[in-house]
Formats: sequence, C-alpha cells, structure tokens
Amino acid sequence: MSETYDLYQQGQAHLKKGRAAQATVALEKAKRREPEKASIREALGIAYLRIQRYDEAEREFRVMLELSPADHYAHYGLGRALEKQGKQLEANGHYKLASSLRPQNEHYASRILDLDQEGDEPNEPADPDRPSADASGN
Repeated sequence: MSETYDLYQQGQAHLKKGRAAQATVALEKAKRREPEKASIREALGIAYLRIQRYDEAEREFRVMLELSPADHYAHYGLGRALEKQGKQLEANGHYKLASSLRPQNEHYASRILDLDQEGDEPNEPADPDRPSADASGN
C-alpha cells in the first residue's frame, strides 16, 4: 500500500468516527501527495463541510468538478458549501445539476425544492445576487 492511500484511509476512518477535524490533517497530507485524486478531494470537502469551513469545502468541490465535471456528488457538495455561505442561487444550480445527473436520488431533488420554496416566500428581502424578474424575462 502507498503512503498516500494509508493517509486517505486514515482520513476516511476519522470521518466515519465523527472526527472531521482530525480527518483534515491526514487528507491534506494525502492531497499534497496526489492533488489530482478526486476521492481525496471529496473526502476533504466532506470534512470541511462538517467542521463548517465552507469556503475550503467549496474549493475542494470545485477542483473535483474540474477533474470530473459530471460528478453528481461534487455538484451536490458544492451546492451545500455555497448554500452555507448564503449563495443560494448558485447552490440551487448545482443541486439541479446533481439531480439531473442522478435523478433517482431524491435527496438532491429535495434540496432544489427547499431553495425554490425559500425564494417564493412573500415579503422576502431582495437578494443582490439573484436577478430580478425583469432581468430574467419572467
């Protein structure tokens, strides 16, 4: 077994035991050795989500999508990181992509509905990142 694989396995074990902060240590080391490994990036993104380091999670999932643009989970993970940073519109786009890539996953579709319902609330304050109805042609 390679040292990189051992580090990845350590990180996964920490994640399974609910120790996301510890997982990041091993996974960061593994990422430095093999930065093009999507599996390492995914595990690291998950760990960052769990410890609420959303901007770092966003970066990991974006790299995953550069490596594999059709990865449904990378779109979902990126959506979660974006949503937690208040970027609902962009998050919703990634949820929709995840759902279209894996339509049998009801959880992906439920995230879309959650965000769409939030956007339909009456008297909602204007979101500067969301185009107005006039700009979208609706």
